[in-house]
Amino acid sequence: MTRLVLSESCGGLAPLRARGGRRCAIALPPPLHLAAGPRRPFSAAAAFHRGWALRVSSPTRLASVIQDEEDDKRSSPSQGEDAEFNPGAPPPFGLAEIRAAIPKHCWVKDPWRSMSYVLRDVLVVLGLAAAAARVDSWLVWPLYWAAQGTMFWALFVLGHDCGHGSFSSNPKLNSVVGHILHSSILVPYNGWRISHRTHHQNHGHVEKDESWHPLPQRLYNSLDTMTKKLRFSMPFPMLAFPLYLFARSPGKAGSHFDPNSDLFQPNEKKDVLTSTASWLAMAGILAGLTFVMGPLQMLKLYAIPYVVFVMWLDFVTYLHHHGHEDKLPWYRGKEWSYLRGGLTTLDRDYGLINNVHHDIGTHVIHHLFPQIPHYHLVEATEAAKPVLGKYYKEPEKSGPLPFHLLEALSRSLKSDHYVSDTGDVVYYQSESETSTSAQSSD
Repeated sequence: MTRLVLSESCGGLAPLRARGGRRCAIALPPPLHLAAGPRRPFSAAAAFHRGWALRVSSPTRLASVIQDEEDDKRSSPSQGEDAEFNPGAPPPFGLAEIRAAIPKHCWVKDPWRSMSYVLRDVLVVLGLAAAAARVDSWLVWPLYWAAQGTMFWALFVLGHDCGHGSFSSNPKLNSVVGHILHSSILVPYNGWRISHRTHHQNHGHVEKDESWHPLPQRLYNSLDTMTKKLRFSMPFPMLAFPLYLFARSPGKAGSHFDPNSDLFQPNEKKDVLTSTASWLAMAGILAGLTFVMGPLQMLKLYAIPYVVFVMWLDFVTYLHHHGHEDKLPWYRGKEWSYLRGGLTTLDRDYGLINNVHHDIGTHVIHHLFPQIPHYHLVEATEAAKPVLGKYYKEPEKSGPLPFHLLEALSRSLKSDHYVSDTGDVVYYQSESETSTSAQSSD
């Protein structure tokens, strides 16, 4: 069985074979500047810092069933030009080949450049709020809500980069900036960071994925009518994020604010308490501003943009894993691997919004190598396309605004309801498809 190395040099997962038939632990290679030359003393402080960095930016545990990439290649059927492409088949390439195609400078994290994006976004947020409050016109407020909600979403993406360690190589800087950005938009930084780590660690796995994962048919059938409507009827799914933070998804228990939730490991309790305290502090600041400025003004300045931000977050994260015209597989058991799960994610083009929300639409390479900084994702994706071949789904080009994606969202909500209770390679189904299939068999 293959184990994985988490590499600081590439930020990805590389196979490491166990020797002597024994289980192999997760290993973190030394930083590049220590890779060669005489060995230096390794202090206890350095060991603590290194372990803390691993906790912040990388998975602390790996799923027990990760396929050997070489076995995947040997078992992969022909995907030649004359053969019908099967997106659920093991790919004829591995993570190492994708990584090798990406230029080395794409892995470099520049904290000054990252902080410049934070400064840009914060200045825009403050400028929009000051201008809207000064003009105070009902002709301007709707424009402000759309713009400010989008900027809240941009702040979230930068905090998300902090959680992955792609913001900088300094874990303390990542933590401080991540807490400030996420707390300002009522997101518990560490609680969400850890659950998002679980999502990346298990992307494409029916039971173990954490974000917008499919429901097995038996669980779907057990939902009451109201729950089904809230999950699959617009606009309710686009308002799901706050509920998810407090109660997760159907079939999963826990809260992003509770350190004892099964989302977290025992040694992460202090991290969760810290982010929960930061969230409460921001809630207190908002309550104080509401008392000083009045509830109507705070509704206009903060609450409505917050709702727009939530809609952006749910819209983008959902479409990264749903809505392709050709349904993509989900996996269980031995069919799942980190690579195969990552290849079921989707890139999306958001037009003018691409730059505003830091190219988060370049999602495939981000999922496979989450420590690549956002400002290198487009270049890294272009470099990796020849290796990915047909496993890369080219995004539909957008006009200035991504209205074309609304159709993909609508189509997916109508047809992507559940997957079979059994099977290791499964695809979304809907009640209408199941009933039609049953009638045909009769």
